[in-house]
This record gives sequence, structure tokens and C-alpha cells, in this order.
Amino acid sequence: MTAMTTGNPSRADVNRRRILDVALAELLRDPDASMDQIARAAGVVRRTVYGHFPSREALVGTLTDEAVAAVAAAHAAGREGVADPAESVARSTLAVWEIADRYRLLVALAQRSVTMQGIRERLTPVREASAEILRRGLEQGVFASPLPPYALAYVHEQTLFALMEAVNDGLLEAREAGRSAAFTMLTAAGVPASRATELVAKLSD
Repeated sequence: MTAMTTGNPSRADVNRRRILDVALAELLRDPDASMDQIARAAGVVRRTVYGHFPSREALVGTLTDEAVAAVAAAHAAGREGVADPAESVARSTLAVWEIADRYRLLVALAQRSVTMQGIRERLTPVREASAEILRRGLEQGVFASPLPPYALAYVHEQTLFALMEAVNDGLLEAREAGRSAAFTMLTAAGVPASRATELVAKLSD
């Protein structure tokens, strides 16, 4: 007789989740944290960590995948049910920044092991959704740019990375960065500064 599954996670699954959660915390605290440090912090032996992740690069890659999935979900939630392209850009940027702020140090770390090309590939669905919003806004005259939608989506993506680095380097206050990011996305798409300021202020209240 086949045993019924209860739906409870296995010990291996629990260990894997704990390793990932602890690894994120440790790497954000110390970007050079070793697998040994992560194992000790997670309360497991080094062999257990390597049983789930054959290398530090594999561990960082998995964390990056989870970060991208969280960003994609936030982006979708931010634009859901919003008809105005400008408001959609602002809402989705604010929603993404809430998630991205947690992972911004990881992005800097991932650039060393995953490569920016790898990160861009992971973000393709988010970029495509952004390009569609920008396309609608350009067609409706809400946005104004000499760039086609997909190129403008690339500009937005790289600007977000740059703002993360600015926070990491102490050039921008983290608590202000979300609003700054939303304002920058709007003005980069050609929204007048007065309208961008008004919209971001309304959505940030």
C-alpha cells in the first residue's frame, strides 16, 4: 500500500529553506561570507549545505532566482487593475522597490557570480511587462520618448540597478529611494516633473 502524503515538507526541504534564509541574511551582512560561515549560522554541517548547493555560486544563483521571482510578483501586483500607464509605472516601481530594497546588496553580490547578463535574462518577463505598459503610454501620449518601448524598458531596468548601487554606496537614503525611483521612472518616460511629483506623492501617502 502506498503511504499517503501529508503535504508536510521533508526534513531536507526544511533544511534547504533554512539554509537559503540564513544565507541571504549572512550575505547581506557580509557579502564575502563563506559556505562554512553559512553552515554554522544555519546550524548544519558544511556537508549539508553542499548537499543542497554544490558551490557558493549555485547558492547565490538560487537566491537570485528567488529575488527575481519576488520582484516579478511585486511588479505584477503593482500594475494589476491600473488603467493609467503613468500610475501603473509608479505603482509597480514602488512595489518592486519594497522587494528590491531587501535584495539590493544581493544584486551587487550576484553581479560577481551570476553576471549581469544572467540577471537580465532572469528579468525578461518583468522587462516585457514594463515594455507593454510603456508601449500603451507612448501610444496614448501619456509618455514621450524617442526610444521604442523595449529600449525604454531597458533604461528603466538599468536605472533601478543604478539606484540600488547608489543606496549601497551611501549616496541615497534607503527610505527615500522608492519614491525617488518612481519619480525617475516617470520622468525618464517623459512625464512632466510636476505630474510625476504629484502622482508619487499621492501613491506614497
